[in-house]
Amino acid sequence: MASEAARTSLWDGPEPSPHTTLARAADLVVVAPATARLLAAYATGLADDLLVATLLATRAPVVLCPAMHSEMWDHPAVQANVATLGERGAHLVGPDEGTLAGGDVGRGRLAEPAAIVAACAGVLDGAEAGGHVDRAPVRDLDGLAVLITAGGTREPLDPVRFLGNRSSGKQGHALAAEAAFRGARVTLVTASAAAAPPGVEVQRVDTAAEMESAVLSHSDRADVVVMAAAVADFRPVQVATTKLHRREGLPEVVLEPTPDILAGLVTRRRPGQIVVGFAAEWGDPRPGARAKLATTGADVVVANDVSAPETGFDADTNAVVIVSASGMELNVGPSTKRDVARAVLDAVVAHRSVP
Repeated sequence: MASEAARTSLWDGPEPSPHTTLARAADLVVVAPATARLLAAYATGLADDLLVATLLATRAPVVLCPAMHSEMWDHPAVQANVATLGERGAHLVGPDEGTLAGGDVGRGRLAEPAAIVAACAGVLDGAEAGGHVDRAPVRDLDGLAVLITAGGTREPLDPVRFLGNRSSGKQGHALAAEAAFRGARVTLVTASAAAAPPGVEVQRVDTAAEMESAVLSHSDRADVVVMAAAVADFRPVQVATTKLHRREGLPEVVLEPTPDILAGLVTRRRPGQIVVGFAAEWGDPRPGARAKLATTGADVVVANDVSAPETGFDADTNAVVIVSASGMELNVGPSTKRDVARAVLDAVVAHRSVP
């Protein structure tokens, strides 16, 4: 891999305008750590060094990762500069609570690398998908544990065949990326082979039974559970131990219901835990969403029409109706799955604020 020299000065290099060269070449600019002085200079446009000059010249998204002592972070001047930069579209990650440079403990610690990577991936994902990268990243899930399921389960018929569905897991993975971007500690239980978002704990599963076991093992520690997976409703009663052959004749396949993971979660959830269910409907999703909300006891239900090619399984866009036990009903899309994920988590935040 080719290496590049570190740039440290506006004046000492061979280029007459190094800050504009760097600014135009960047897809994303990350400042970690972002000190109180850096935040002040960037907010006021004080371009007296290479870094601030580059920040002022770039049109790429900017991610700022503040780090300083708690007293400095709490100072009204620092908070005013942070607010100004957020209003202008800068993305802030952290600071976290923890041990600081002086040995004391408080808010001001640089965010963990995984959280920074997840935030950067979220910003770039929005840019590549045409999403809203100019929003200020409100970390309204900061510190919460969020459990998300994704993908379609596979129920074996024999060692080489299975009953499944066309779910790609894209919506669940987008939810995981958005939750991590908003500060959550995310566990993703997925039946999809798609790459997991950065900064997310992942557990891979195949069957509904495996998904149930994984979800129940993590759910007690979760503040929010989002069941976005397309879990099979039925599975074969008998699973052949060897491959079924045509020459052996037509097999008789008897089905049985798979476990209702959502219902199990609702019955065992602890006080304050938010449970979100998903429903794949054929046609108008609103009646199905309302019915699932009423019958399952979930706090929020998200339903979409999988009969529409542009919003069905494996599509890159989605359109959903979101209903909640607090009376919300919201239509979202067609839009990117990341934008839908944003709307779902907005609904979760809104529901958590209801007395």
